[in-house]
Amino acid sequence: MTTRIALAIAALAFAGAATAQKAEVFSDGGAAIRGYDPVAYFAEGKPAKGSEKFTHQWKGATWRFASAANRDRFARAPEQFAPQYGGYCAYAVSQGYTASIDPKAWTVSAGKLYLNYSTGVRETWLKDTAGYIRKADANWPDALGR
Repeated sequence: MTTRIALAIAALAFAGAATAQKAEVFSDGGAAIRGYDPVAYFAEGKPAKGSEKFTHQWKGATWRFASAANRDRFARAPEQFAPQYGGYCAYAVSQGYTASIDPKAWTVSAGKLYLNYSTGVRETWLKDTAGYIRKADANWPDALGR
């Protein structure tokens, strides 16, 4: 009986954590998308670590950039450069939940940036990107637990 009660309490605690509201933008260590420059994915075609010298506040998060020029481009049109689903793992959102990301696991599709949990998850994402985008669009922003 004690084990059943403990399991029930653990299940309720897990359910509460799973549905807790999350921030609109994935921010780890004080910076959106682990401190990587979202503009660099488009301008350079690869991830680039941002600098604490070049930052911009948007949607409650601090975004870092590799240069003042990239910061200024983002500030003029953040929706154009910000990753989809607040920078959470796009594949996870397609499955109805959120997960952290590896900034090196990325894809630009139809002019939009998508980040994934890992390069392995990115491989799954690439098998049906359009299908996963449709599912993620349908799940967003409910995946945040709001």
